[in-house]
Amino acid sequence: MPTEAAAPSSLMSALDIAPALLAWWDQGHADWPWRQTRDAYAVWVAEIMLQQTQIATVIPYYERWMARFPTVEALAAASLGDVLKLWEGLGYYSRARNLHAAAEVVVRDHRGRLPETVAGLMKLPGIGRYTAGAIASIAYDIAAPVLDGNVVRVLSRLCDVAEDVTQPATRRWLWKLAEDLLPPTRPGDFNQALMELGQQVCLPQNPRCLICPLHAPCLARQRGTQLERPVRPPRRATPHFDVAAAVIWRDGSPSREGQFLIAQRPLDGLLGGLWEFPGGKVEPGETLPDALRREIGEELALEVRPGAFLVEIAHAYTHFRITLHAFHAAYTGGDVEHRGVADHAWVRLDDLERYAFAVTDRKIIDALHRTLSGGTDATASPAGSDR
Repeated sequence: MPTEAAAPSSLMSALDIAPALLAWWDQGHADWPWRQTRDAYAVWVAEIMLQQTQIATVIPYYERWMARFPTVEALAAASLGDVLKLWEGLGYYSRARNLHAAAEVVVRDHRGRLPETVAGLMKLPGIGRYTAGAIASIAYDIAAPVLDGNVVRVLSRLCDVAEDVTQPATRRWLWKLAEDLLPPTRPGDFNQALMELGQQVCLPQNPRCLICPLHAPCLARQRGTQLERPVRPPRRATPHFDVAAAVIWRDGSPSREGQFLIAQRPLDGLLGGLWEFPGGKVEPGETLPDALRREIGEELALEVRPGAFLVEIAHAYTHFRITLHAFHAAYTGGDVEHRGVADHAWVRLDDLERYAFAVTDRKIIDALHRTLSGGTDATASPAGSDR
């Protein structure tokens, strides 16, 4: 039982999974672009991009990133705007901000070389214990454990862990187990093999136990509890919010050559540093146009007149869902103040490629292109009156 008193080494003292796991790895592991180098910077970039993101999605972003910022010095010298623009669409934008901030620290304080210890790596912005262990073991051949979602699943099945893996005590036990299982040689290959086993064989719903190199010692396989591991608490209902946003036209009427306002989100919040069409969450009992008028007044000190409906967008974040309702609106008064935004700009449609936007705002841009290219008459869309 994984408790503070029961050390993993006592449970696993007779188990050495490294030979079988490394033999499986050597037979033909996936040849992702970031595995073609042991450069610490490249490993770091890949590990950050792979957090909560599928490999197929990451590959083109990684390749574009390494072409644009091939070294930590190149990343540190770039503007945050350029960094966010290259990251656009990958999500979890704090990862890009932290990469940029950490690159500046590495260049300034470490002469352009990432620290070679887990403790040193964890002092950099955005690098936690897992990422530090991955960089240290893969790039520097240091015997540092890793524990991501895939490894948690493999280890909890290997030892048939019946406790909730989200609890701190169980988590500490799994970290100790991951450390005890590390071989003295090839720790980077071992860690990558453990992660790949979870990605390709020890799957969440349909584990491929018959081809697993750890088939024999796996306690969950022996006891038939594979689908019950890892144990997690029941998922809570995901909250939903309605959000209103506006394309605020300077002269009041939509046109391809007309100017409209975009705002930059504060750096320290959700989607920090990205640009957006102003607006915000609809309060209970509030109409969409009322929400627009209130939010834009609170954030920018502007007065607007909501107009024609533009597009409705459903989007899911990690812990909540939104339905975004976008409208055209006319600027009617006030001088811009940065009350709830980092910056603002009056732009034309063709200017937008210079700015980094979240996925939802990109869909508003797509709707603008369709509408202003004659596909839909903006003024004939569903009315933007109170509803």
